[in-house]
Amino acid sequence: MALIQWGIVSLLLILSIETTSSSPSMIKMVPDKETPVAADGDSGRRRGLDLYCESWRFTVETNDAGSWTQIPEKCEDFVKEYLTGDWYRLESEAVADSAAAFAKTAVGVSGNGKNAWVFDIDETLLSNVPYYAVHGFGSEVFDELSFDSWVDLAEAPALSASLRLYNELQNLGFTVFLLTGRSEFQRNATEINLRFAGFNNWERLILRGDGDQGKPASVYKSEKRKEIEDQGYIIRGNSGDQWSDLTGFAVAERSFKLPNPLYYIA
Repeated sequence: MALIQWGIVSLLLILSIETTSSSPSMIKMVPDKETPVAADGDSGRRRGLDLYCESWRFTVETNDAGSWTQIPEKCEDFVKEYLTGDWYRLESEAVADSAAAFAKTAVGVSGNGKNAWVFDIDETLLSNVPYYAVHGFGSEVFDELSFDSWVDLAEAPALSASLRLYNELQNLGFTVFLLTGRSEFQRNATEINLRFAGFNNWERLILRGDGDQGKPASVYKSEKRKEIEDQGYIIRGNSGDQWSDLTGFAVAERSFKLPNPLYYIA
């Protein structure tokens, strides 16, 4: 009898083990391959740093960071990975998609052929990431002469999402104005670069003249948008990477802010 009882217990034990090992709900204590925990805490410190830098970037994009001249030094690698990976591209595409969706509704509103869209240039149509890649991704103090030399090369690539939006807007019948903080002496290099990158058929390229030097970007750009409106245009949309591209007066019906953790312009 004891032998039979022992056999029954053994059978139940085997069935229990097999059921447990094949159960899909079994909790497996296996370390997460995506975020391995290092014995010395390096992984935890890296995650903490990424959270800090992402929180800082969030305050930049929401215009809560205020005026700043350089990115936090410890965020250089974070900004590099953000700009050179998929994250920046995907966020830029999301902004372009939203702008295109709005444009398709706005174009149905009668504008008497005067529906306009305003684009900033740097970090909106053209990317200066190749320049900043050799200048600390925003961790170095901005050098105007060095940047002007980069502009003269006319080699900045297009932001692909913005180029797609630009062409789509023109196909919808929008009149495109380019409004940049670059100065008038950079007109030739800017036009060459824009065409090299695939941008064509804009209505007007507006750069800072002598009377615009020293003005805050928000004031200068508001004044130029007012000039566009005074010509009878209705500014349906405005795309820029700085809040100063979009705010002030004579603002667009809808403004679209592209991400930029590299620099701040008041």
